[in-house]
Amino acid sequence: MLLHGIFPAITTPFYADGNVYFKKLESNVEHYSRTPCAGIVALGSTGEAILLSDQERREVLKSVRETAAPNKVLVAGTGIESAMDTLRLSEYAAELGYDVAMVRTPHYYKKQMQSANMLAFYRTVADRSPLPILLYNIPQATGYDLAPELVIELAEHPNVIGIKESGGDVEKVRKMVEGTRHIKHGVTVTETFEAVTPRMLAAATAEANHDDGELISVASLGGKDLSSPAKPSSAAVTVVGKMKTRQKEVGFQVMVGAADKLHASLEVGAIGAVLAFACPAPTACYEIYAAWKEGDGELARLKQERIAHASKRVVAEFGIPGVKYGMDLNGYFGGQARLPFLPLTGDAKIEIERVMADIRN
Repeated sequence: MLLHGIFPAITTPFYADGNVYFKKLESNVEHYSRTPCAGIVALGSTGEAILLSDQERREVLKSVRETAAPNKVLVAGTGIESAMDTLRLSEYAAELGYDVAMVRTPHYYKKQMQSANMLAFYRTVADRSPLPILLYNIPQATGYDLAPELVIELAEHPNVIGIKESGGDVEKVRKMVEGTRHIKHGVTVTETFEAVTPRMLAAATAEANHDDGELISVASLGGKDLSSPAKPSSAAVTVVGKMKTRQKEVGFQVMVGAADKLHASLEVGAIGAVLAFACPAPTACYEIYAAWKEGDGELARLKQERIAHASKRVVAEFGIPGVKYGMDLNGYFGGQARLPFLPLTGDAKIEIERVMADIRN
């Protein structure tokens, strides 16, 4: 599965009484589906997954899956403290049609979480999961930091396709990239080398099956024989339903979770990011990635400078309540976070308004 690009780690909206506000969740997902982001991550740390019941997690996953545009890669945060519960939620996400399971490090018994424990946990999950696994390291939340040597070892597993590294250490990103260069996976992509998911292929096949044969193609306007079947544009392209696909070789995919370090991380080999700051500012984050992808380092640097201070203030300092207020300012529904998070003070809101003043999406 190709994971290149920007993925907002979406929030979970709540009513004032603390219940999940599914209509607002659907509205946010529809909004993100119209952005240039490559996909959507549900039930990450920003989604307050650890504060949801098991039933709520399942309902959130179902709501996001049913609302998201079919051309977006869907990542489900399925990490729970035990391997068995992680597998149960991963299996449910697969049944819904998710593309990747993002599994954070178990951490409650952190003194016992030695290398052998982590290897056994992730290998067990990866062996049995119907979805490819994206490791998830967020030491500022868990108090446990997955060492690069351990990541490199886990990357050898054929069902472990990458990591979301949220520690903000660019040198660690470099080490993981360099230590996994030998790993190669073949993935299906579009003719223009964008991600292809099983949902996209199913939709393309269904569209072709419902085609009554009366559509006029652009090629026909040039005088080509309409009775001839459509052919791929090159020998490397395969037609699946109405979608042209090809194969691409990718390595172990290192994604980052620190928006203020996005450009620096891309420069040392990261291929994208799962960002809390992409909740209020998806386009601003994408512009950094797009400039870097086009080889315009100076523009990428300028775009990075534009959001660096705001992302640190909103995400790292004010946390999820700050992210949600930033969303309220930018046309999404943020609302309040669940206890033990407290509402923002008036001064905090004024500060977020100040740093977000020129960052609109």
